[in-house]
Amino acid sequence: MLQPTLKPITLETSLIKLEPMGLQHLNGFLSAGNHPQVWQHMPLNRCQSPEIASAWMKEAIDEMTQGLQIAFVTIDKRANKVIGSTRLFRCNDIDKSIEVGHTFITPEFQRSYVNSHAKYLMLKHAFEHLKMARVEICTHENNQQSRQAIARIGGHFEGVLRKNRRAPNGDYRNSALFSIIDDEWPQVKQHLLSTGKNQEEFSHVPS
Repeated sequence: MLQPTLKPITLETSLIKLEPMGLQHLNGFLSAGNHPQVWQHMPLNRCQSPEIASAWMKEAIDEMTQGLQIAFVTIDKRANKVIGSTRLFRCNDIDKSIEVGHTFITPEFQRSYVNSHAKYLMLKHAFEHLKMARVEICTHENNQQSRQAIARIGGHFEGVLRKNRRAPNGDYRNSALFSIIDDEWPQVKQHLLSTGKNQEEFSHVPS
């Protein structure tokens, strides 16, 4: 069996930092996520209490120690605060595919540079460092804001997967599936770079 390839890593541009999640981020995570509109397409507000948030974070941290995912908190460098979270997970080493998901951005920073910078960092890591052939991004079929954001960064809509995700309460959701493949990455990368005022905004800062 192939060993997990996912190791915690800090990724950053000049404007945001994706930092491996730790319980030291709990207060910032709660503040960023405790907004009803963030969870309107999810069965549970994961930030409604410190107990629920910490349990979810501990689960993610445990899976990171096993190499099964990289769970990030998203930090705005100018505001110097946690403004959301996102993950690389469901890594398939045989088929060289991975998923980007469990993403939320606090309302104040939605429709800003944050999503394009975060996706740039994660896609670059997936294609150029992990050598993935395919990156998947799923969202609730009714989450039009998320679907539009995924399409804007270059995600190719592949269809709706029926009853493909089950919530803790037993409810199912239908998911809109998007993908980006390695053949498309150079064009997607240039598109993401062009969304900044200049390419220096996206430059890596050594970690």
